[in-house]
Amino acid sequence: MTCVLTEYTEKYPAYGGYNPPQGLKPKPVNHGDRGRMDGTTTFKTDFIPYVVTRRPGKQQAEYKPKPGDIDLGTTYKQDYSLYEVQPFAPSRPSERVYATGHKMDTVPTYKEDFRQWEMCKRELKKPDLTYHPPDAKFDGHTTFQDDFLPRGLAPRQSFKPSSIPKMSDTPFDGVTSNQQCYVSHPLEARWVTVPEPYKPSSQPLQDLTTNRRDYQGLQGQLPQSYKPNPGKVTSDVPFQSSTEFKEHFQQWPVSLPQLHKSLQYVSPTEHMDMSTTSGADYVQHNIQPFISAKPFNRPTKSSAPFQVCTTMRDDYQPWEVKRQAMIKKPEEMQRATGRMDHLTTFKAHFTPHELQPNVSFKPAHAPMRADAPLEGGTMYSTEFTPKRISVCPASYDSPPGFVFEDSDDRGHRFYRKLPSKDMNKMAAGMAVAVVS
Repeated sequence: MTCVLTEYTEKYPAYGGYNPPQGLKPKPVNHGDRGRMDGTTTFKTDFIPYVVTRRPGKQQAEYKPKPGDIDLGTTYKQDYSLYEVQPFAPSRPSERVYATGHKMDTVPTYKEDFRQWEMCKRELKKPDLTYHPPDAKFDGHTTFQDDFLPRGLAPRQSFKPSSIPKMSDTPFDGVTSNQQCYVSHPLEARWVTVPEPYKPSSQPLQDLTTNRRDYQGLQGQLPQSYKPNPGKVTSDVPFQSSTEFKEHFQQWPVSLPQLHKSLQYVSPTEHMDMSTTSGADYVQHNIQPFISAKPFNRPTKSSAPFQVCTTMRDDYQPWEVKRQAMIKKPEEMQRATGRMDHLTTFKAHFTPHELQPNVSFKPAHAPMRADAPLEGGTMYSTEFTPKRISVCPASYDSPPGFVFEDSDDRGHRFYRKLPSKDMNKMAAGMAVAVVS
């Protein structure tokens, strides 16, 4: 049996005669329908309509001119007195003109002093740079061919010292400073801590919570909905499908656009001359290809054997060196030789117990259902008027009720609609054809 006592229940004293404070919030009560709704408002009751008249305009008085003459005198005319002023006589003497009866000589000093000399044409000192082809035959030799004399290859004397290895008589000393100075010391035993054994508790586990103890799972009533029933708003007046566009729109005749025809290409009748100045003036000459007079590079070969010896091979002598063994410390802990049982302290001391499932105090999730039938009607289902679906005339090769007139260069075909009389005749003719 589980223990229901906790530290909270032991130390908390219970007080009697204490009621929780009540809320002052009014309860939501539905008053229901108390009669027909009056459409009057405070604006309708307080507002009194008055008769509004147009405000009379202000009449302008008629203009009446004043009798008598206007006094045009000013203070400037009264204070300013006129004086007689004589014109100003200039003190500069008048210009005198000395005119003679002789003819004016218009020859300038430049023409009079400058005399034109007779100059002869100077001969050009520029050398004649015109090309004169030589009369002798072309030799074809170059200065390199004339000045270069081929000589035999002479081997160069080698000044390299002889590669003779120098051997040492002393034996190889392979002892290191680590081998000489290292002293091994014995190691102490490692401290091993003894694990304490696990001691399970003798008291049972208290898994009771305050939620389990205080929550009793009382059944409550479901909240009621005060939402008014959605009423249908319908009207018996037929739907007016006419618009201002349909009533006032006038269909105007449309004329086809005028197409501009391009000029037809006319090929020339005369023969085209495909010759060029290069093809007409160029004269081909037979020229021999250039032959090089430089001697060919001959490979140099020697009868002496190739010396493979190098200073590295001669001076370096490989010694027989053995790999040094790795210096390891002795193992302080001895490894176990037996088989591992893979048993941990948790597996050894754990005692399995039967689990008791927790009791759920959550109320049942029951759906809210009503006895009234569901109103599935919508405004679309009540006000929708089915209309006939007409087929587009453009989907036919020859649409009924239309006569082909013309087509443009883009492939657009234009049809003309037949009047109602021609339509009736065409339908009667089709019916007679079907009967026959």
